Amino acid sequence: MSGALSNISRAFALPERHAIIRYKIHAAKALCPDMKIAFILSAFPVLSETFILNQITGMIDLGHDVQIFALVNSSEKKIHGDVAAYHLMERVHYDGLPINRVKRIVKALCLLTTNFHRAPISIIKSLNFFKYGEQALTLSLFYTFMSFLKAGTAYDIIHCHFGPNGNTGIMLRGVGIKGKIITSFHGYDISMYIKQEGSRTYRELFRRGDLFTANSNHTREKLIAAGCPPEKIQKLPVGLDMSRFNYKPRGMTTGQKTRLGTIARLVEKKGIEYSIKATAKVLQKHPNIEYEIVGDGPLRESLERLVTELGCRDNIRFLGWLDSDEVIKFMDEISIFILASVTASSGDQEGQGLVLQEAQAMGIPVLATLHNGLPEGVIDGKTGFLVPERDSDALAEKLEYLIEHPESWEEMGQAGREFVENAFDVKKLNRRLEGIYKECAGEQASPAR
Repeated sequence: MSGALSNISRAFALPERHAIIRYKIHAAKALCPDMKIAFILSAFPVLSETFILNQITGMIDLGHDVQIFALVNSSEKKIHGDVAAYHLMERVHYDGLPINRVKRIVKALCLLTTNFHRAPISIIKSLNFFKYGEQALTLSLFYTFMSFLKAGTAYDIIHCHFGPNGNTGIMLRGVGIKGKIITSFHGYDISMYIKQEGSRTYRELFRRGDLFTANSNHTREKLIAAGCPPEKIQKLPVGLDMSRFNYKPRGMTTGQKTRLGTIARLVEKKGIEYSIKATAKVLQKHPNIEYEIVGDGPLRESLERLVTELGCRDNIRFLGWLDSDEVIKFMDEISIFILASVTASSGDQEGQGLVLQEAQAMGIPVLATLHNGLPEGVIDGKTGFLVPERDSDALAEKLEYLIEHPESWEEMGQAGREFVENAFDVKKLNRRLEGIYKECAGEQASPAR
């Protein structure tokens, strides 16, 4: 999307988009009966979790009744436009768990007094610390159950994003929430989280969960290694809305700067320090480079210090977070995209790396690492290049090749667009997800219907 089109969309398109969305919802409801779907999330809305947002809006477009249950409101200053366009905040239910222990107990007593008659057995079960341990002792399970009690306790599908929320889903069903439990694993939840919590953390989830989705073959293999029955796993990559990521051939004009870009949280597993070091090395030979990093996080200060130490402050800049329209404009203006992900010292790992598919969809050659599921989302040598983790020299070598061979950008960009259209179109993937839901829920209607 060009800068002009982006500005027009901000100024005029939102009411029209609302009308289109309302029409699509009514049309979808006329074509097929609804399923009731609950999404269990840690936080909502989260700007970096567009892949979850796309599933939520996709199910609404397909005519299903969607409710969102989140522990907290992320309170981010920038949010995706579809949150407003689909009026999603009207569908969100927060558990309202007070941080202060005294307030938590007082509020729980009030909730107990006014709601006990509605579900006495379930409420008692949610307080069973012998069975539910810390979740019951901290009243976390009780508060989450109360949010369901207010919105509805029967669903065809309860879709939990990230493993820990799958554990919550299993506990909720244990206390009385009805529905098939589907848990989607993405990366940290099958790497760092297991390292922190122990190999038995998902034992009940794997035993009692109905189905699991993995965003890559690598994630699937890690699930099996952790004890998940293979027959319960389906590979389902997260997708992107192809209509938002317009393809543009990339090329070099004489005297033009080569613009490099990264979009990522500034945490260890994103490997930003290695892309900075690689860029600094290439700058010695090719000073006409500008590298911009979109995102924020705990490592920002140390990464900015690294840029200063390498003497690259005029060429490497940090932009902070951008909203979805700003991200599109940013990617429309860069020539090469970099994501040098690594396995963090905590064990945290990348899952699929959806931003790589977004870049390829816009015709941008990509540089990434041989890390977890990333190689499944890039065709090495055809849509970009893959190098070993933590190898800034190898990254610099491939970056230098691309800078010196701008004639290769358009060919790589075309191949990338075709690859993403075939494998990561969110509309196709959401129809697959709907099929998974229906198969899991079974032909007979659940109590939700």
